[in-house]
Amino acid sequence: MNAETVFRAKELRKNFGGAFTLRVDDLEIRRGEIFALVGPTGSGKSTLLRLLHLLETPTSGTLEFEGRSVVHPAELAIRRQITMVFQRPLLLRGSVLDNVSYGANLRRHRDPGKARRLLDCLGLAPLANAPAFPLSGGEIQRVAVARAMAIETPVLLLDEPTANLDPAHVLRIERIIRSRREDTATTIVIVTHNLLQARRLADRVAVLLEGRLVEVAPTERFFDHPADPRTAAFVSGQTVW
Repeated sequence: MNAETVFRAKELRKNFGGAFTLRVDDLEIRRGEIFALVGPTGSGKSTLLRLLHLLETPTSGTLEFEGRSVVHPAELAIRRQITMVFQRPLLLRGSVLDNVSYGANLRRHRDPGKARRLLDCLGLAPLANAPAFPLSGGEIQRVAVARAMAIETPVLLLDEPTANLDPAHVLRIERIIRSRREDTATTIVIVTHNLLQARRLADRVAVLLEGRLVEVAPTERFFDHPADPRTAAFVSGQTVW
């Protein structure tokens, strides 16, 4: 394994009662890159993200984190290096600021100033002291992103982080993702249905179709010169599943 490899999956399978099987024959995610997962709804993108986050155990195959097998993850030290923003995040009781500070405080990285800066970057500063529960879906999504950014783990997994946002707030999220990678060399894996977003943000892109990893390529080549005809059909908007 290359010293710059963070995740490596080989012959990875996740079965769900025979109805669906995720198949990832060979996947490498490198340190410090922004890696986008695209594909139609139900193709297995969120399942793969949950496997990388050690929330699911593979049915078979191998998954390594920095060269260490995590097929049967039990090591808190590994889990603490990964933060995930879920597609439908949950907030805690308390204020917006309490939520953003929570994870960092648990790890004794208390920095209220940083939490407030993140809120400001995401257009949430006026809501800092407001209760979290009456927030809109888009506001909840932005709070969840701020909360994850405050923890500063070396790996960040994002499941549709801009799905509920208007274009202006999409750009705010994209700016903070770029800044996080540039400032800290964080490895970022993002699931998105927005192909333009994948093109704007990612160093490399992978496509999942019907549960199978079809192609992984540098972003420009993925969109402009895909090697697999199924990838070409997908990025051009044709139905391929």
